[in-house]
Amino acid sequence: MADRVLRGSRLGAISYETEYAAEPAPRHFVKFRCERDHEFTVPFSDEAELPATWECRLDGTIAKAVDGPEPETKKVKPPRTHWDMLIERRSIADLEEVLAERLDVLRARRGGKPSKSA
Repeated sequence: MADRVLRGSRLGAISYETEYAAEPAPRHFVKFRCERDHEFTVPFSDEAELPATWECRLDGTIAKAVDGPEPETKKVKPPRTHWDMLIERRSIADLEEVLAERLDVLRARRGGKPSKSA
């Protein structure tokens, strides 16, 4: 085992490979601009699909590609409220009937007289 030990070297900390005659991968630089007019470029591989938006490095807002296509707007569903979900399950007449029943129960607890509902 002593034969395989490299003395005086920090394994993993230093690369012994040189960059001589090594060519970097082909790149494509895309320029982005955010709403606050911060402009910056991001390098991408030539093979990569170029995004239409990127997060601004300075303030974190969404930046759009300067010469790129417009970002696709996604169709957003409006948020469903509790009332919307309730109306899907019951009609207004049913809800009025349930309300009258619950009011009768509450009035009976307090000692009041029940309402006259059909």
